[in-house]
Formats: sequence, structure tokens, C-alpha cells
Amino acid sequence: MRVTVLQENLARGLSVVSRAVSPRSTLPVLANVLIATDEGRLRLSATNLELGITCWIGAKVEVEGSTTVPARTFADLVGQLPDPQVSLSLDTRTQTLNLRSGASTNDIKCIDAQEFPPLPVPDFENAIQINVADFKEMIQQVAFAASNDEARPVLMGVLVNVDKDTVTMAAADGFRLSVRKATLSTNISPAVSAIIPARALLELARIAADGEGMVQMVLPKGRGQVVFRVKDAELVSQLIDGTFPDYQQIIPRSYKSRTLVSTASLLKACKQAEIFAREGSNVVRLNIKNSGELQPGEVEISAHSEETGSNETIVEATVDGVPLLIAFNVKFLREVLEVVKTPNVAIETSAANAPGVVKPVGDDLFQHVIMPMHLG
Repeated sequence: MRVTVLQENLARGLSVVSRAVSPRSTLPVLANVLIATDEGRLRLSATNLELGITCWIGAKVEVEGSTTVPARTFADLVGQLPDPQVSLSLDTRTQTLNLRSGASTNDIKCIDAQEFPPLPVPDFENAIQINVADFKEMIQQVAFAASNDEARPVLMGVLVNVDKDTVTMAAADGFRLSVRKATLSTNISPAVSAIIPARALLELARIAADGEGMVQMVLPKGRGQVVFRVKDAELVSQLIDGTFPDYQQIIPRSYKSRTLVSTASLLKACKQAEIFAREGSNVVRLNIKNSGELQPGEVEISAHSEETGSNETIVEATVDGVPLLIAFNVKFLREVLEVVKTPNVAIETSAANAPGVVKPVGDDLFQHVIMPMHLG
């Protein structure tokens, strides 16, 4: 193999794939990045057997070939190279990669590409196509609500359901639920449903950073995998086996109180309350007050800690319905407010011991359910 690439492109490609490198594995090759010539370009791939990422970068290919390079050594070295142009040449007999840039010459010991686990080569002809910007926003509004508890692997995933022209994502951790919908430009039949690890979707959102074009999604039959393609990169992930909870049962059908409030004002109040609440059990109280016909309503947001003291902020609101005192986990409330894109947010509540629903005002595609906390 003999290839010339730009240092900037090589560094960018390595940053895309390096998150799939396995840091602790019994297979030494999983700590490496596969580099291979591919139709006049250079293909970089990494996998930890659950998640695999491939990226293509422009290159001047003189001799075809492939090898696997220790990921950390390679990425650290490329980041420090003095010249914009990098020449790579492989001694296949010793599996040593010679890397030249300006006055710098380096030899890196590699592992034969034959030992690298093969990544799927899917057919994207009938792929589900979703606008990148919409898909990234969906992931941002849902994936944070997935669980980190390995005892319940199904909840560590995001349920992705595609039916006709609607794609729905849902994630829950037992204390909250996030649901987001989007419309496709074409009808998908039959319906497709899969539980995709939240981490894989967050990596996909990172890879699709520029937010242009389409994401293509394929579920190869009988593989238990999902493959995404975006621009010059592909991501493959194992699916999570199991049955996702019937989340529709969790979403309250009605409410007794609907509170409209500025998203930014409520978020700021929650961030202040969290400074005090984090010392204890993360409890924030929302005292929703209906002030009558002529005066605006208000929400009193308060937190208390035996160690640090207490905090109270009053935010103006439009309250339709009965007044109510309810407590939530302030971290959960802050996290959902951070992904609401509209200027105002509605909080629908029924009782102190019933779940609350957070909805962006003027956007019916997103809703978030939070379980209440004990008022004590």
C-alpha cells in the first residue's frame, strides 16, 4: 500500500471512527483502525463488535493495500504532524506502516487486515431515508431519556418505529419517557420496528455533524443489526433483543392543570434550584398557582438542602385549571427543557402523585413524561 492524504482529512477521519475502537478487549486487533484503499479513496474502519464505524476520505492511491494500525498511537501522531501532506507506505512482509510528513518519519507496527472482523456491506437500494437535521433533532430529544442500567438492557435502547410516512422514536428509563415523531417523504411498508442502543444513535448524531442531506437506514434480514449511511460515513450497530414497554400506556390521556411558561425562564430557574437540590435527593418543588382572571398565574420553583440552604424562583405563567404543588427530579426537568426548541413550554399535570407531561407549545411532534417525586 502506498497512499498520500491530507493531514486534516486523516485527522478528521480518525476522530469519526475512533469512538468505536475497543479500549479493553481480548482481541488486540479491536484496538486498531483498519485502513484500506477503496476505489481511489482511503477507508478507515473501527469496531468493538457491538458498534462499527467506517469513514471514507480523499486520497492519492499509488499502490492498493490494507492493514490495521493501533488507533491511539496513529491518532495522536497524526494530530502532531508538521506538514499538511502525509505519505503512508506499508511493508507487507513485516506489517510496518511508514508514515512521512515534512521532516518527520515514523514506523508503526501493525496487525494484518485479515484479522479484522468483517463489517457488513448492506444494500441501500430500499433504504429508509430521513432528513439529517430532523434525525439529529429526534436523537437529541429522545436518547438522553434512555437508561444506563445494564440490568435492563431493553431500556438502554431507543425504540425506532417506521410505519407508512411516520418515524417515531421513544426512550424510557422507568422514571421518564421521551417520544418524538417525524414525517418521511415516502411511505414505508411493511412497518419496521427495532430497539437501537442509545449510544449508537448519539454516535450517529455526532458523525452527521454538518446536518445536510439524508440519513439512510437499513435493517439487513436475519442479522440483528442496523446500518446507517450519512455522507462519507457508515455506522453499524447490533440491535437490542427484547420487548420494549408499551409506552402509550404511560402517557396520561387528560390533565387537570395546564401551565404555559417561558422555556428559557423555567430552565434558568431549574438550573438555580439544581445547585441546592443536588446536595440532597435532586427534588425540586413546583407550586403552580392560578391567580384569578385578571392577574397572570405563576410557578414557584424551590429547592432545599440541609447542607447548603434553599432557593426559590417565581416565574410568570398562564395557568389553565387547578392549582397544584408537585415535585420532580430537577435534573430530569432541566434535561428535557434543554432539548425543547420552542420559546414556550406547556406542563400538563393532574395530581401530586401522577406523572407530568412536558410539551413544546406549537409543536405536536414531541412529548416528555416525568414521574413525580415524593413531596416529603
